[in-house]
Amino acid sequence: MRLSALIVGAALAGAAMAGPAGSAPQPGRSYFAYTCAESDDTVALVRFTPSGPGQGALDVVKTIDVGVWPTEVEGPHGIAVHPNGQYWFTSLSHGNPNGVVEKYATGTDERVARVEVGLFPASMDISPATGFLYVVNFNLYGRMRASTVSVVDTDSMAEIAQIPTGVMPHGSRIGPHGAKQYSVTMMDDHLWEIDGLTMKVARKLPLSEHAAHMLGMDMTSEAGAAMMKSMQAQMVQPTWATPPARTGKLYVAGNAANVILEVDVERWAIARRFEKTANGPYNLDVTADGRWLVVTYKKSAAVGIWDAIEGKEVARITTTRPVPHGVVITPDQRYAFVTNEGVGGEPGTVEVYDLTTRTRAAAVDIGKQAGGIAFWK
Repeated sequence: MRLSALIVGAALAGAAMAGPAGSAPQPGRSYFAYTCAESDDTVALVRFTPSGPGQGALDVVKTIDVGVWPTEVEGPHGIAVHPNGQYWFTSLSHGNPNGVVEKYATGTDERVARVEVGLFPASMDISPATGFLYVVNFNLYGRMRASTVSVVDTDSMAEIAQIPTGVMPHGSRIGPHGAKQYSVTMMDDHLWEIDGLTMKVARKLPLSEHAAHMLGMDMTSEAGAAMMKSMQAQMVQPTWATPPARTGKLYVAGNAANVILEVDVERWAIARRFEKTANGPYNLDVTADGRWLVVTYKKSAAVGIWDAIEGKEVARITTTRPVPHGVVITPDQRYAFVTNEGVGGEPGTVEVYDLTTRTRAAAVDIGKQAGGIAFWK
């Protein structure tokens, strides 16, 4: 076995022994998150300070310009903060031909490095065990055929692998110990698990009846286009997956089918279907204990809060602006940060939801087309 593989294996084993970390709620503390404004080529650092049940102050601490081409829209889409809190990363999707991942230092928010990856890199996450960043190459501008997940060493900022998955991968999330990466492929209805040691696909799960027939199909070919047309009404078109919770379950947003799928990770099977969603579940996050699930309904201008144990939606709240996009739950499981893209010339918006009162606690406008969001501290 190569030395690098031994090092990675030791890191994964150590993380697994340590178990998932958590923090108790701290009244009066401030919470910070980075969020992308895709149409403005900016990233906003926002701060939320609770002031009472269901209330608080949310403000923009600073706005950071990203990218290197002042006359082009480079499109920051995905964002992630390193587990050590010292760096944050964003994917610039509108590259020529490929997109890039940029690395910034937290605090100063100065760009440190950048690396080219694949076509239209989108959502991303970072393994706390290895420090490797996994970004899905959504390939919006390429042919509708199988794409890849890029693996980036965040120290050297070198792309060390491109792992083939399916058509239009999205929703990159890392398992609780950093050993596995999960993503979905929107146009062939699959959930994928990548092994962080071998850097190969470990398992794939079909999410609809005809999904297995769609794997490897070039959807721009005559046969692929015909298959897509015939199966479109039955497709789930998943857009996001959560990391596995301590319950051993992860959740997938079935955007086209208006369904949330609960997946038993050990059995690698769909355990339950949450059918009574609003139109267009898009992004979702789950508390580490597996109790609360927060969902953005992109087509319905709403956020849903679900009791994942009972499989029931306990609150559905209309957002302040249309096209809700990203969601991230704070590590203390108290609040959910949500982004709204807005439409036309509207600014984007960041909202904070109190999971105790199940109400919106605050909102603030940022740049246009607010999308990817990542918790910092």
